[in-house]
Amino acid sequence: MIIHSATFIKSSPTIKECPATLKPEFGFIGRSNVGKSSLINMLTGWSKLAKTSVQPGKTRTINHFFINDSWYLVDLPGYGYAKVPVKLREKWVKATEEYILKRENLVSLFVLLDTRHKPQRSDLEFMEFLGINRIPFARIFTKSDKLTTTVLENSVNQYNSEMLKKWESLPVSFVTSAIKGNGRNEILNYIEESMNNFSTGT
Repeated sequence: MIIHSATFIKSSPTIKECPATLKPEFGFIGRSNVGKSSLINMLTGWSKLAKTSVQPGKTRTINHFFINDSWYLVDLPGYGYAKVPVKLREKWVKATEEYILKRENLVSLFVLLDTRHKPQRSDLEFMEFLGINRIPFARIFTKSDKLTTTVLENSVNQYNSEMLKKWESLPVSFVTSAIKGNGRNEILNYIEESMNNFSTGT
């Protein structure tokens, strides 16, 4: 897939305020400071499409970006640690959970995992939540350029080992670097294939 256009459409605090559309949507989510905005900018080729910040927890709404006039990239609030009041964080969680469970044109979620850290309980529990509710998702391992090849492989293997304790098989996975552009073509091809399946109802 070649990205010809990427346009910010709307920030929505709840699913009720999301754009009314039948176009396929792909959500991006992860713990705070996982590199989500940088990854989105790398995928779309628009360096300032999603605003990056050194302060975790800056994404506080459901953000829709219209790509190639054919599908939506949805930037979702991160989960886990963020320097915000508990009630506000709980509000994000509720809005995000409702979007994930009720958005009918959500084709797939991309769960971002920071390769620099060992498997986090919040990540594992969130993916288990998706599995229980039969929400299609893929894993994206971020910041691979920060690690040597051996350490990177060990990091991914640790996640695989933890998940296989409860999962019969592992989800589709991508290893990425927002700096080097690693994984970009693979993710875009996956999106394109998923869109084709969505349009044909398979």
